[in-house]
Amino acid sequence: MAKTGSGATLEKQPTEKRIIRVSDKRQITIPQKYYQELGFEKDAICYIDGDSIVIKPIARSGREFSEFILEDLIKEGFEGEALLEEFIRRQAQVRPAVEAMIADAELAAQNPDNYTSVEDLFAGDSK
Repeated sequence: MAKTGSGATLEKQPTEKRIIRVSDKRQITIPQKYYQELGFEKDAICYIDGDSIVIKPIARSGREFSEFILEDLIKEGFEGEALLEEFIRRQAQVRPAVEAMIADAELAAQNPDNYTSVEDLFAGDSK
């Protein structure tokens, strides 16, 4: 999702679809355009969502998390040395949180009957 100048959130428009080959070793190649557009580096997170496999890049730099953390801290009134200390503390919490989400996704993929699907979660919402 992208934000407009007014702060409204816009959904990303779908790009063209491509058929990709799955090798005998279950490997795929991400089309270069997608790889560059989404900012893939060395690692990606992969999970099952309904009848789809979702593959998302994991940014090593953590820039996007850093920006959100700093924005929140400034809104909360932190400045100077206190801002730096709280930023370091919160940034250290990002990796464990992502690892916990990955572990939860792996458990959900192994036993989907114990988890609520995205479709069920938003079944009552209208667009």
